[in-house]
Amino acid sequence: MAVASSLSKAGHDIIILNRDIRFGGLAEYGIFPSKLKLRGGLKKQYWELLQQKNVHYFGNVSIGNGKDLTVDDVRGLGASAVVFTIGAQGTKAIGVEGDSAQGVFHAKDVVYHYNRLPGFGDRPFEVGKHVCVIGAGDVMVDIAHWLVRYKKVERVTAIVRRGPVERKYNPKEIRSICANMDLEGIRSEFERIKERLATVGQNHDDVLKGFTDEFTKCEPPVSETKMGFRFLASPKRILVDGHNRVRALEMEDNRLDPKGEDTVAVGLKQYYEFPCDAVVFAVGDKVDETVGLPYKNGTFITNPNKTGNDPDDALFQAYDETSGKVMDGVFLAGWARKASEGLVGVAKRDGDWCAEVVERYLSTKNSGGDAKTVLDQLHSLLRTRQSRPVDVNGLRALEVAERSFAGKTDCIGEFKFTANQDMLACIEQRKSS
Repeated sequence: MAVASSLSKAGHDIIILNRDIRFGGLAEYGIFPSKLKLRGGLKKQYWELLQQKNVHYFGNVSIGNGKDLTVDDVRGLGASAVVFTIGAQGTKAIGVEGDSAQGVFHAKDVVYHYNRLPGFGDRPFEVGKHVCVIGAGDVMVDIAHWLVRYKKVERVTAIVRRGPVERKYNPKEIRSICANMDLEGIRSEFERIKERLATVGQNHDDVLKGFTDEFTKCEPPVSETKMGFRFLASPKRILVDGHNRVRALEMEDNRLDPKGEDTVAVGLKQYYEFPCDAVVFAVGDKVDETVGLPYKNGTFITNPNKTGNDPDDALFQAYDETSGKVMDGVFLAGWARKASEGLVGVAKRDGDWCAEVVERYLSTKNSGGDAKTVLDQLHSLLRTRQSRPVDVNGLRALEVAERSFAGKTDCIGEFKFTANQDMLACIEQRKSS
């Protein structure tokens, strides 16, 4: 949306092809759904963009091998440039024994679930009474938020490879769950790792005070859930019962070693079992290699030959290692370029930079096909493929319908249908009436 906004303001005709019916990507399906003010502000900006005469929206159109359109189909439409901002739809391999057990989840799947992304919103997420969340960033806090305030499980434990000083979450985000903190358990945990903190010059009392001082302006509790932490711990195996359900994590104790101005976790070869009923891994994402763009090691390949421009064109240019050439007129931005890199603000900045690079490219080329020709060809191709694209009028009809359900369900934030078929049926009904 950021790329489209910048290039449309520069006077270009923009065609947006979106896998989801709704626009916004992680702004719609990644931000915690109760943050209505943040999501509402972004949605307002996006609506303003889509109402511009030179912006043409096609929702419910998937790009990739075996999808509505292939990469070659899109490139063959005759547009002056193609920008892939399709995010990172794959998940990194967890890489520990037992990671296919029942009760093991990837954080992104859980986030999609409570944000009601079609394909995830109506999945059962059976997590039991005690859930371990692997990670110490904002995603961990969001998962804990859902588990504490909505699933209301008995206990949530954040498993952290390093120590409390190295936590990555925004202190403001912890307000959603800090009323449920198990303070006694946290003090006990700090005592457990006291000597290991001291070896890198971290004073136990000071670190504990800094950690718990962030538990201010807490939202009133709505459950009896206890939230705790396990520091200096690396999951090594997921242990299962006779029904292949999670029963515990096998963990390795770590120590901290200095590394420049930072620290690294080093395993001590000391192992123990940590009982739990479910494990959620918040360990990052990778792109979807089935899309059909040049791919290696979890990322789409960009041009390794820097151009010296600012921003550098090479960082955004898709690159074919087989031919050793840049894919002419094909660009990458956002998480498609650099998976798991930053939140909405960082994504917008990346989109703005990419738009600069595209503008530079367009200034050196003769114009591509006119917008009407490209749009006519696109409509024809989608009809041939029996696709069901959703335009801005369809989005308006959907929004009106969903507002009529407000307050009638248990969904967090605003009501959303969880299945594309339900959305498409609703749009058709509204149009016909």
